[in-house]
Amino acid sequence: MSKKAIISVFSGENENNEQPISVTTPGEFYKRNNCYYAIYKETEISGMEGTTTTLKIGSDKFSILRKGTTSTKMEFEKDKKTFSLYNTPYGTLELEINTKDLQIDMNDDGGKIFAQYELNISRQSRQLTNIEIEIKIL
Repeated sequence: MSKKAIISVFSGENENNEQPISVTTPGEFYKRNNCYYAIYKETEISGMEGTTTTLKIGSDKFSILRKGTTSTKMEFEKDKKTFSLYNTPYGTLELEINTKDLQIDMNDDGGKIFAQYELNISRQSRQLTNIEIEIKIL
């Protein structure tokens, strides 16, 4: 059974000292087959209005799945390199994700995820990026 939750996502590059992107939104949270799931609708602020994001969280890896105006499946597992297609209204980008650090602290009441990864978009320069996710049950 899903529970109502508040999902906060903070993401930003390390090198450029840019302000991180921060989104806090209501969503749903539940456990199925030894994985936790958090689902929320993207807003205009994120630039992905019309997209539903699902976080699939295991004990040592997690995925970001997006469907709608933007669609992708980004996978994060420490010391592993994954590839993904990122479909947007403006075209498709090829992503390479090399996860350097991953910390998952999740239970039935929510929790936190931290990942640091190199992001290579369509064979351009690599960006060292952090993402932090916090899920709180209401």
